[in-house]
Amino acid sequence: MAKTTTRSCQPCTACCDGWVSMNINGVDVYPGKPCPHSTGKGCDDYENRPVQPCVEFQCAWVMENSPLPEWMQPSNAKVLVVLDKLQWHGASVDLAVPVGKRIPPRALNWLKQFAETHGRPLIYTEQVIENGKMSKDQNMVGYGPEAFQQEVASWVQSGKKLW
Repeated sequence: MAKTTTRSCQPCTACCDGWVSMNINGVDVYPGKPCPHSTGKGCDDYENRPVQPCVEFQCAWVMENSPLPEWMQPSNAKVLVVLDKLQWHGASVDLAVPVGKRIPPRALNWLKQFAETHGRPLIYTEQVIENGKMSKDQNMVGYGPEAFQQEVASWVQSGKKLW
């Protein structure tokens, strides 16, 4: 029988702190501009948080039976991972967003190995720095088959957003 693992996201607030660009009740949230309800240790209005994106957000580290190791908690590994964000030619595509400017090498290498081992293309992002500050924009990189990498590059050129 498989071991069931459950994890609590708190005290991690990476999704609320602007690393995932989103809109919460009309307020834009992006790097450098966290959700107005984030306390840095949780949400000050948790019971009334919006369904989209808050309730439905699926951090891979918190998911039941997460394949991510313990050290990959976003506040520790400095990366937020969403599994099955998209489908590409029948394969699940995972997404990794840095909690900071870029994903640290240890975490990115682990994610690339996971992608290869499980045949799951990966999209990861890096923050765009403008005038010394993080902007709302992110560079998007595809990791996986060459055709997938080319398709991600065309998405970038066309301005496709993942969130």
